[in-house]
Amino acid sequence: MSGAHKTPTILVLAGKRDGVPGPLAEAAGVSHKAIMLVAGRPLIAHILSTLEAAWDDAKILVSIHDPSILDDIDEVIRLKAAGRFQTVEAQTGIVESLEEAARHTEWPLLITTADSALATVEGLHQINAAGQDRRADVVLGLAQREVIRAAHPDGQWGFYEFKDIAISNCNLFWMRDAGALKAAEAFRTGGQFFKNVDRIRKAFGLWNLIRFKLKMDTVYGAMERISRRLGVRVVAHLFDDGELAIDVDNERTFRVTEELLARRRGGG
Repeated sequence: MSGAHKTPTILVLAGKRDGVPGPLAEAAGVSHKAIMLVAGRPLIAHILSTLEAAWDDAKILVSIHDPSILDDIDEVIRLKAAGRFQTVEAQTGIVESLEEAARHTEWPLLITTADSALATVEGLHQINAAGQDRRADVVLGLAQREVIRAAHPDGQWGFYEFKDIAISNCNLFWMRDAGALKAAEAFRTGGQFFKNVDRIRKAFGLWNLIRFKLKMDTVYGAMERISRRLGVRVVAHLFDDGELAIDVDNERTFRVTEELLARRRGGG
């Protein structure tokens, strides 16, 4: 545990996008992607075991539509016995689910997802430290294209390009307090945010959209502009571990994740 930093509450988003299981869950014959088997274990078990190891006193919230599907998972059983586990009802969208979970949290809040099977204790500690050391209201966990491709050439195919670097998000976020929820408001319109020009314009304004499309800002410059627009201090934390940007989102990343988990087990 990182002694100099306050232990965060952890929120794991494990609901169904738009209320439907999604192709991977349907192919696996399960109601939620969170319980499909990845490397022989329920998908959510990977992130829960990492969270369990990261802090011995952190409260873990899981946002999910049907909590009963988690009852037989070993990590859930252990965390419940330790008084560290609680489920909250997933809502119609990510922002609504975050708002519901915020009613049950203590701050700061570290947010991740059930499909982040490659998260690490070090990565979790890093983003928690970044938020507290850099006096951020919100921290976005990111990784550069080069370190992601070094981790696995098929780990990510799409990147957000800025003046200085190309990045992908790592499904790791940190929020200082309830005031930071103002930043989430920009994303209320749903997933695939940066692929929808109209959503970017509505959230950040036309001029910021133009700058984004023309790659006029560095990543850190863009964070400053976003901070001014949203009224909260948003900072980027760039991870050196490209595996953190790979989640189980489709057949390709399912295969990549199983390959990387096998590599870890083998010590390679």
